[in-house]
Amino acid sequence: MLTPIEVTLFALLVLFCAVAAYHTWGQMFRIINKGQGQLYFDPLLQRITRGIRAFFTQGDIIDDRRTVSLFHYGVAYGFIFYGMVTLVDLAEGIIPGFHFLDGNILGNIYRLLADLFAVVVIIGLLFFLLRRFSRHDPALQTRQNVKLDPMARSGGISTDSLIVIVFIFLHMSGALLTSSSTLALEGISNLWQPVSSFAASTFMSSWSEGLLMFTQHLGWWSIGLILLWIPYFPLTKHIHLIMGPVNFVTRPDRTYLGQIFTLDFEDESIEQFGASTLFDLEKTQILDSFACIMCNRCQEVCPAYQTGKELSPSAIEINKRYYTKYDMAGLANGSNGRPLLDYAISESAVWACTACGHCIEVCPVGNTPMLDIIDIRRDQVLMASNFPDELKGAFVGMERTGNPWQSTVSRLDWAKPLPFDVPTVDENPDYDYLLWVGCAGAFNPDAQKTVRALATVIHEAGISFAILGESETCTGDSARRAGNEYLYWEMAQANIETLNAAGADKKRIVTSCPHCFTTIGKEYGELGGHYEVLHHTQLIADLVGRGKLKLNSGKLETVVFHDPCYLGRHNGIVQDPRKALAAAGATLLEMEKHGKDSFCCGAGGAQYWKEEEHGTQAVNLNRFAQAQATGASTLAVGCPFCANMMIDANREGGEPMRVADVAEIVAEAISAESVQA
Repeated sequence: MLTPIEVTLFALLVLFCAVAAYHTWGQMFRIINKGQGQLYFDPLLQRITRGIRAFFTQGDIIDDRRTVSLFHYGVAYGFIFYGMVTLVDLAEGIIPGFHFLDGNILGNIYRLLADLFAVVVIIGLLFFLLRRFSRHDPALQTRQNVKLDPMARSGGISTDSLIVIVFIFLHMSGALLTSSSTLALEGISNLWQPVSSFAASTFMSSWSEGLLMFTQHLGWWSIGLILLWIPYFPLTKHIHLIMGPVNFVTRPDRTYLGQIFTLDFEDESIEQFGASTLFDLEKTQILDSFACIMCNRCQEVCPAYQTGKELSPSAIEINKRYYTKYDMAGLANGSNGRPLLDYAISESAVWACTACGHCIEVCPVGNTPMLDIIDIRRDQVLMASNFPDELKGAFVGMERTGNPWQSTVSRLDWAKPLPFDVPTVDENPDYDYLLWVGCAGAFNPDAQKTVRALATVIHEAGISFAILGESETCTGDSARRAGNEYLYWEMAQANIETLNAAGADKKRIVTSCPHCFTTIGKEYGELGGHYEVLHHTQLIADLVGRGKLKLNSGKLETVVFHDPCYLGRHNGIVQDPRKALAAAGATLLEMEKHGKDSFCCGAGGAQYWKEEEHGTQAVNLNRFAQAQATGASTLAVGCPFCANMMIDANREGGEPMRVADVAEIVAEAISAESVQA
């Protein structure tokens, strides 16, 4: 179809775009490669499969914003299909007489899909154009108190989107123009090309042959737009189409959603702990910024953002992205970059994160902005000694007394009100379950009620158990999430030694604290401590299910369960607490945000030990209002920190609710005929 001059011009365009793409794509990959650690490729087949799934499911975006996601699927699948259409158009334009699967049923289906997908994509583009530029969807905006790159805030993201929309629109309309002109030149109508046939018979029927040939060639040259787009791709946020799946392929496997990997303090060659600059982050975390869709889904679920704090997880990735965009050549070729606190995130935002992991869970391209914040905290604590004063008390308590409460009372006092003895490991070395009491259970009055209830449930079920007593110390969870990784490292090693000496590596551990559950069961393994850990709601559900515990289910009260972040979202334990409550006779109601989509209580990320960052509302009050809205009489919890935050919110006013742990509710429902093991 092309003339010799056009073929020559096209070859020159290919050469120009190839050279330009070599530079822009090369700069992007060099920037990513300057990060710490490695990109993960083993096992390769499994990871490639994961990436392909992410590519075609578009990161399961349908889980949120259903209408927007449907239009996104239409545009994405159409654009993917048009990768093949572009190759076919290239061949038909350059190879004389070539017609792809001409007169073949497969060819007919191909042409039908090409026709329909072009229209679907154009409709989708119009939807997104109206959404961003006419409706000004609030979901795409970021509050003024959040640090956001000036260009991004003043319209850079919108301009980027508009350029790409125009690119894709011209390519799709160009493809339709070529097929319509071809049908008009041939004087035929093809049922397998309904859109092109309609255009050919309606709009082009009176056009001259010369004009039709001109539009046929003009439409074909829309392929040139795609060639021009290839080197531009790394400069636009739409590189997420490629880098999103790459992110899924190359990110490390984690034992749970937001696992934090341990720093190697024994390696004396390491001079920087945590992240001060972009290149102190892991390679996968730099890749995150290129994978980011800038859709603000993470911002939409962030408890800090939703209560008016300066933190937006999306803004972190956007700021990283714009920072690299300004100086891709310099950063790729040697510049170490500015401190992240200068451009990526404010200091207040760093300390507003509750480490709830919702930004990770909701991200369709696998980004982990929460881990960026943890790394920045590590730098601030370990390298700069710059952190909120209130955390000093918790750190000193963990260092000197083994607990962040700085309490010096006995770790056995919580058990004194019980009508039965709670044995230590020394007293009952043949135990079946080690009850990990936790610092909250040992020293916080409200949490002590929970641990007593749990001990009662275990005792009534006839389970042999024991506790560490005075040998137990804090797991280090709060220190780790506050950035004091060295303190966590020391405490973890001490606890592993204690647990192994107690034989816990050959037994089962049960705890009422999701943070202890996660730290011991999912994080100590990196340091050689491998344990089977159950959350107490798992144990209770199991005991009821196996008939080891009989409950009086006659009492019917309305109960709404608040899913702790480190139980439901991070570890996927959603049904066990509800099974236990149902067995106790509760009539279960649900908040709008529950399960893996649960809203944080506000205590995580070491927030419990410091003043909440300035915002429009306290996180716990926001969550408690959600519970009140259900009309339930009881708010059930499964975490001592969630309990404290909800109890505090309950005292603030409004319609009071009873706040009780699942173990307390179950203990109250224990029947006199409880079956002994």
